[in-house]
Amino acid sequence: MQYHLNGFKPGNYQIPDSAREPAAIPPMVDLPNEVDVLIVGCGPAGLTMARQLSEFSDITTCIADLESGPLMFGRADGISCRTIEIMEAFNSSEMIVKEAYRLMQNTFWEPDSENPENIKRTHKISDARIGLSEFTHSIVNQARLHELLLEGMKNSVTHLVPHYSRRLVELDVDPAVTQDLNAHPITATFERCDDPQTPKTETVRARFVVGCDGARSTVRKSLSIALEGDSANKAWGVMDLLFVTDFPDIRVKSFIQSKEHGAVMTIPREGGYLVRFYVELGLLGKDQRASDLNLDAEDVIAKAQQIMHPYTLEVKEVAWWSIYEVGQRIAERFDDTPVDNPDDLIPRAFVAGDACHTHSPKGGWGLNTSLPDTFNLGWKVASVLKGTSHPKLLQTYSTERRKVAFQLIEADRQLSKLVATRPTSDNNAPEAKTNTADIEKFMARQNGFVAGTSIEYNPSYICTGEEHQHLASGFMIGQRFHSAEAIRVADGARQHLGHLNKADGRWRLFIFGNQQIPVDTTSAAHQLIQFLATSDDSPVRKYTPEGMDHDSIIDVYAVFQQQDLSITDLPEFLWPAKGKYGLRDYEKVFHADEGNDIFEQRSIDRLSGCVVIVRPDQHIASILPLTAHDELAEFFDEFMLA
Repeated sequence: MQYHLNGFKPGNYQIPDSAREPAAIPPMVDLPNEVDVLIVGCGPAGLTMARQLSEFSDITTCIADLESGPLMFGRADGISCRTIEIMEAFNSSEMIVKEAYRLMQNTFWEPDSENPENIKRTHKISDARIGLSEFTHSIVNQARLHELLLEGMKNSVTHLVPHYSRRLVELDVDPAVTQDLNAHPITATFERCDDPQTPKTETVRARFVVGCDGARSTVRKSLSIALEGDSANKAWGVMDLLFVTDFPDIRVKSFIQSKEHGAVMTIPREGGYLVRFYVELGLLGKDQRASDLNLDAEDVIAKAQQIMHPYTLEVKEVAWWSIYEVGQRIAERFDDTPVDNPDDLIPRAFVAGDACHTHSPKGGWGLNTSLPDTFNLGWKVASVLKGTSHPKLLQTYSTERRKVAFQLIEADRQLSKLVATRPTSDNNAPEAKTNTADIEKFMARQNGFVAGTSIEYNPSYICTGEEHQHLASGFMIGQRFHSAEAIRVADGARQHLGHLNKADGRWRLFIFGNQQIPVDTTSAAHQLIQFLATSDDSPVRKYTPEGMDHDSIIDVYAVFQQQDLSITDLPEFLWPAKGKYGLRDYEKVFHADEGNDIFEQRSIDRLSGCVVIVRPDQHIASILPLTAHDELAEFFDEFMLA
């Protein structure tokens, strides 16, 4: 798809440039007096949290933001493979795949040894992330991602929409009642900003609050959570440009090092014409901010033109630009409980996204770490509010996501040093000795982390079973479920199994059968299915409320090696009667594709088979033998409530 030919226009890319208009700002509506969950901030973290909670009609959610309306342009541009997998859980990946620019190649440029004032391409390579997911690392305006999340919220059962033009002025958490889950210990005071002539104050009481309000988070400051780490010492300019150039790799992601003028990283944007530039600017002194440099867009363009010599850069339009500092900081804690939580308190207030980790934007990690923060938190809050899980589950958010944040900060430190030509604030420091080959090696080393596909949570009661990892070594416990295709038995349709893991708060069990035919009542798969269907110890029976479909809490799928199966020969548990009419669900049973065998792709033990337990955030919680009925029951008994 092509757009922005005659100038940048935000909005729905399914509408032609000539007719596209920005999304309408919702009308001003008073904030509710009391809610289950209050979300502060409409960035990727806040909207992902709201998008998850919007699916639950029995949970009241309010999301408020200081801005006057939805984001129109600028900010993040890179959408990692993992982020698109998450958007698939919201049934929104198709638009991203269709509209975004897919990164397939990287090029590297250095000073020409014969003419050092010029740059010269050293080499071009395929993007290291290709093949890590069924999706490709892509580039699309962050505002478009927001729009898809907002559409999903509005079209959900709760019809959730944000409250804009609200400034959080005070947040109070009453420690006397935080351990009473029925209480509303959060009191938030907002100031309406839509009419400065007649300011109005509104107060919201909440059972939980999630601060997604950016690097200068009011929620974080109200909770007295400190940011720890390095201050900035380097300034960079970032620009989205429409221009004419003779630079040959302008539609390929490029790392460019000049001899005297610094570095540029170029990233082609969606639509075929727009390109993002990250331009290395001056060093910052102690306590100096990038805004103190007093640079404008023309200064940043001029610096880019110098770096890219001898190629020309004739800018026609600056769609968006900004100057930022490179600094890496992380919050000392991600919730309102003390560090290490010695009293085992249940958290009621959380911070996510830029509110708890700050870094440079060059690696594309901001949005792609912020969004998974609340994808991790959302289902946990929902399950506690719905009474299906013990509230101790909320303690795992900080443990799991702070680990990722530390990895992010370290990776950003390394990348920031590699792409800068003078990495310290010492003006007498020698030029960096790194070259584009070092950047290439770094990206290859970090490709799984950059793609988001190798993020792994440490062992806990919701990430366990390492002693059985050998049964399916391609499904790493703690990492996301790596999707692969199988054939649906009922109709022969090809299905990505990972796409069955929707963001609806449900757990998934994937039964991978062994070499015994599952219709044999003595087979391990058949006996496991009978246990799940009939035993009083079955987690499906124990934790599904009376009167609800048996897949409403734990959704079970089966994948068999045998290809000549008939759905009606299998236990009815695998093609259950559901809904008020008792209609049959024929989409739970699969067999391996002969030419694209999931058992081979994910190294599943054919002789033994296994059960893969998948969390509501798509991460693998455990792997068990087909015969481990007691262990399967004990896994869910650890944290679920009947």
